[in-house]
Parts: sequence; structure tokens; C-alpha cells
Amino acid sequence: MFTLKSEAFSQGSEIPLEYTCLGENLSPPLCWENLPEGTRSLVLICEDPDAPRGIFTHWVLYNIPPSLSALPKGVGKINEAVIMEHIFQGKNDFGKLGYGGPCPPPGKPHRYFFRLIALDTELPQEAGLTRKQVLELIKGHILGEAQLMGMFGRVSLGKFLKGFLKAKLL
Repeated sequence: MFTLKSEAFSQGSEIPLEYTCLGENLSPPLCWENLPEGTRSLVLICEDPDAPRGIFTHWVLYNIPPSLSALPKGVGKINEAVIMEHIFQGKNDFGKLGYGGPCPPPGKPHRYFFRLIALDTELPQEAGLTRKQVLELIKGHILGEAQLMGMFGRVSLGKFLKGFLKAKLL
């Protein structure tokens, strides 16, 4: 089975602070196995479907070679067009190339889906494609998809102080 994993967090668990806007904003380490037969390239999209205005894109990578089975921590540097010599970064919804970590407004935790899509083709050799452009280009070329979902949320200062004071008084 085509799978996507991270040593930083497991399916459905909390994404550690260092991979968010409240930490170092590093892209998490990811690894995968069992690519579908005939895979010529991979696309990675990280998105938050719980954002107030609809799906928010945090990272778009494409033309990942099928010979690669992992991405190390911190490769999705902001405004870097090409990583690891041949992988192109697309534009996220922060308006930048590269990885923009989870950064939801205070309230209920959001879900962050890392989707790895195996293709029977390669995409254009240019940086800056958006999620929408990539999804349009891959229609009819998808061989399989693996997914990893992590959670991240932050509480409002008022809620934090209320909980803190309550804990101190007990």
C-alpha cells in the first residue's frame, strides 16, 4: 500500500511546534513507500481544509523523482524555487514559494493534510505553480495518493489565562 509517514508526528496527532508559524516554521521530515507502478513523478500538497475562507494551501512541491523516498526536515525554505536540485516549489496561500507552517487563528485545532500524489507524467520545469494549477495539470495522470494528517491549534490569550489561573488556584 502506498503510504506517507513522518518521524515528527503520526496520523491524526499534533504537529510539533517547530513545524508551525509559532515555532521555527520548518517543513517536517516525510517518507513514503510502495509507489504505484509506472510512477514518473510525485506531487506533495499540504493544505488546511478548516481555514475560515476554505482550503488554505501551505506547501506545493512537484516533479519529485520516484527514486526519492523521503524529504528531510526543513527543505521547504521560503522563496526557494528549486530544492534538492530538481524539485520545484509552488506558491502557497501566504503568497510565497515554499513551506508555510500551520498558523490557524485561535480556537478549534485545524487539520493539515499532507497529500503525496503519484503521477504517470512530469509537470512543467518552472517554479511558482499554485495548488489549483497543479491540480488542473495532473487530471488524468494520477496513479495513486498517500496522505498524512496532523492537527494544530492555538488557544486565545483569554482562554489560556483562564486555564492558567484555574490551575494555579487548585
